[in-house]
Order: sequence, then C-alpha cells, then structure tokens
Amino acid sequence: MGILEVKNVNKRFGGLQALGNVNLSVQENTVHAIIGPNGAGKSTLLNCLVGKLIPDTGSVMFDGQSVLGRKPHEINQMGISRVFQTPEIFGDLTVMENVLIPCFARRDGAFRMHAFESVQHEKSLNEQAEEILVDMNMIEKRDMHAASLSRGDKRRLEMAMCLVQQPRLLLLDEPTAGMARADTNNTIELLKEIKEKRDITMAIIEHDMHVVFSLAERITVLAQGTPLVEDTPENIKGHPKVQEAYLGQAH
Repeated sequence: MGILEVKNVNKRFGGLQALGNVNLSVQENTVHAIIGPNGAGKSTLLNCLVGKLIPDTGSVMFDGQSVLGRKPHEINQMGISRVFQTPEIFGDLTVMENVLIPCFARRDGAFRMHAFESVQHEKSLNEQAEEILVDMNMIEKRDMHAASLSRGDKRRLEMAMCLVQQPRLLLLDEPTAGMARADTNNTIELLKEIKEKRDITMAIIEHDMHVVFSLAERITVLAQGTPLVEDTPENIKGHPKVQEAYLGQAH
C-alpha cells in the first residue's frame, strides 16, 4: 500500500472521458512523476488528488483517508500541499510575510490577516519561517516584496509556503514551467535537497523530461485519460509503447 492510493477512478465532462479506470500507487518517501501530452488527463487527476474534483467512480485515499469532497484547508490538515503551475503568492507582501501566512490559517480555513503584527512577535513562528527560507536559499530576500522576485524565486517562495505547513505529500504541477534552463536546474537541485532533508513524498506533473528523469523514482504515463505504462525511469526511457505514443527521447 502506498501513502497515496488511486483506485479505479473515472471522470467524464459531458461526452469527454477525461480519466478512464485510473489506478495509481505512490509510495511514501519517493518522487513519483505523472506525465503525458496535453489532454492526457494529468490536471484532472491532480484535481482529484486534492479533492477539487470528485470522480464519477473510484476512490482517492491518502494515508487511509479519503480526500474526496474535502475543503482545501482540510486537505492541508491531512498533510497534503500543492504547488501550482503559476506560483500563487501574495505580491504586495514581503517574502517573510508570505511564508508566515499559512501560520495564520484557522481550523475553518479562514485567514486572520489582522493578527499579522502580533504573530510576528512569536519567536517560534519566525524561527520556523527563517529555517524554511534558509533551506530555499532565500533568507537574504526576506524583506523583498514578492512581486519583485524572478519567476524562479517566486516558485521557491511558493514551495516555502507549502513546506512551512510540514506536509507529508507535496504535489507539484509543472514546477519548472516558463523557467530558463539555469532556473530549471536550480529547481531540480532544490527538490533533491528537500527530499533528502524532509520526510516528504512528492508527486510531480511535468512536461520537461529532463526534470522527470532527474527526479522521479517512478513514472506513470497517461494517454487519453488512461495509464499507458507505470515503471522506473530507466524502463520508461526505452519502452516502445511510450516512445511510439509521444515521449520521444529524454533530453
């Protein structure tokens, strides 16, 4: 049994079969990539993993609990955090303030923005946020406004906002989208460091095969909403069905 178990998931949008009998098992403390061309069902599957979409049939279980129908703050409380394709940060706040924001969430998912000044005096929260920023190599940018950051640093900041919640599962939707190759390589190394330092499982949706083969220990290939192959990176690279379908050569 994996920490994340997807069983017989089907999802239709009108006449379109977005997901067809998808089964997926993500093992704890591994990096599992989900790849496929546009329209393969990756985003639909990811939205099912965080409870945003409810499958027509099937189940999605995290550590033995169903995620289906749960609100975003409930998903976070279960130990799941998500990094979006376009970084979701608060541009008018500083880097440090962004990392502290998740600490203000009440159990009902609302935010107490007015509590900002009082919370900043709590040394333990500041120390935790600073530790995350050190890990992200962003501590020197703690007082910069988030809107002024490069795309690569915005991505690092969003990851920091996820990690301060101490998730057990980190879902990453195209974490290197729109990045220059140097920023992509830096992000790969950062994710490797996070994996080594923290007791965390990662599931990644990604088009860049350089990223996939640099990070993933297991890969699921989707084609038209249905898993085509699930295997190790080494076997995926040379799999005739995958190459014939759309993958081509890793670069």
